Amino acid sequence: MKDKTLFSDIDTIAFRDGAVIMLDQTLLPGEEKTLHLTEYTQVTEAIRSLRVRGAPAIGIAAAYGLCLAAYGSGAETYDGLRADIMEARDELASARPTAVNLFWALEEMTRVLECARGAQPHAVREALRAKADAMACEDERACRAIGAHGLPLFRDGMGVLTHCNAGTLATVRYGTALAPIYAATEAGLRLRVYADETRPLLQGARLTAWELMRAGVDTTLICDSMAAWVMSRGLVDIALVGCDRVAANGDAANKIGTLGVGVLAKRFGIPFYVCAPMSTIDRDTPDGGHIEIEERGGAEVTELWYKERMAPRGVKVLNPAFDVTPAELISGYITERGILRPPF
Repeated sequence: MKDKTLFSDIDTIAFRDGAVIMLDQTLLPGEEKTLHLTEYTQVTEAIRSLRVRGAPAIGIAAAYGLCLAAYGSGAETYDGLRADIMEARDELASARPTAVNLFWALEEMTRVLECARGAQPHAVREALRAKADAMACEDERACRAIGAHGLPLFRDGMGVLTHCNAGTLATVRYGTALAPIYAATEAGLRLRVYADETRPLLQGARLTAWELMRAGVDTTLICDSMAAWVMSRGLVDIALVGCDRVAANGDAANKIGTLGVGVLAKRFGIPFYVCAPMSTIDRDTPDGGHIEIEERGGAEVTELWYKERMAPRGVKVLNPAFDVTPAELISGYITERGILRPPF
């Protein structure tokens, strides 16, 4: 992919002038508001409240959150600084449970901290900042590589189904599941993208459709319940989704509804690819049954997007944020190292 790629004008997350800079995704598509966060507690809140979301972006946000903790600490010794950073690490780790990139990033930053044992606090702070910057650069490089490796799967005129948002807004830049779409578009291929709305938070409607239209990609928004009909009409040639955690056996946890897309793709003989960097693979989790699934508040289902409630008061709500797609439904993983195909 070229240096000047589609969507290079969007900064999902960065660190500048002592602040974590991020686009508040809870306000899209109606308002584009940039947040300047100067405390790690603000970063924790941003992750928990979905101001920043998407597994890779969450990981980078957490890494920069630890930088804020380091710079904000008044400790004059290594041990004092380490204590402050570890306190921040525990709080950031509590923000969301499912995306493995959050814990991977915190572990990488902790490793740098431990390797700097005994160093002066200013040197530790700079080492942490350098590591976070390197991780951000690597995420961008990995996403560009995912796009390049996925490009051969496309031909002109193909229909593509997406679910949730795994684009620039979910990463530092370019995205995972949307990266091959951007690469194909740059190569001159005309694609028709069908974006699932992705209830209850509408990441497909609010974020993916916004991204793709901004990039000039032919985009049609559909309700989640329409995916089977769209597939049955022969409008979909390939399905691409992102991922928050891959178990050692190849099971994948992604936004709720992904399992349904995988089942439907299998039924209609449509290739179903998961796009994810290698950092999303969790070799310590044997299978999808061991992945902790975040459950969020019922108000997201009953009243979030409406002035009036859309369900009776007191009704019980089940609101899992993710589901697990078993490995046997997955045609392959598009990673920065190439396409991983079964058996996983």
